[in-house]
Amino acid sequence: MRITGGSLKGRRVEVPEGIIRPSMDRMRESVFGALGDLGGCSFLDVFTGTGIIALEAASRGAEYIEAVEMDPLKRKTLLKNVGISPVRINCHFMAAELYVKRAKRAFDIIFCDPPFPYRFKWELIESIAASPLVKENTRLLLHRPREDYHDDPIPFIQKEDSREYGRSIVDFFKIG
Repeated sequence: MRITGGSLKGRRVEVPEGIIRPSMDRMRESVFGALGDLGGCSFLDVFTGTGIIALEAASRGAEYIEAVEMDPLKRKTLLKNVGISPVRINCHFMAAELYVKRAKRAFDIIFCDPPFPYRFKWELIESIAASPLVKENTRLLLHRPREDYHDDPIPFIQKEDSREYGRSIVDFFKIG
């Protein structure tokens, strides 16, 4: 896997053994193109896996980055990967739900990429939207399978856009 843009463009990222669904290059390039300049932004990558999304954010100028991953089998690879970042990527090894409960800092952009079989993604999005992780104009992105659609409005957030990439979709939400 390679970083698709910014100062780290073309750098390789390792993938841990086991079950992993890395984000497609085309999807990452498109999502970060839609986000635009990240200079000065804070960025949170939930379900980070390899750290590729956090690294894409760092490569494009995000200044403060946190990454959350629960799987202990990904820890060594994640720590090695984030070592190439031009800014520190603060890694938290815990369940996403626990991280949200303990949250104290707000972010400009939150990217949430749970495993596709994860059943609680919509509840997690609601928890994030009601937590200290968000502030006015926080952008919250959710990568999900196409068949996992949620029609009910989510309190505190509004959907701005949805983009399809093969069998997956990235929803763009805005807080406030």
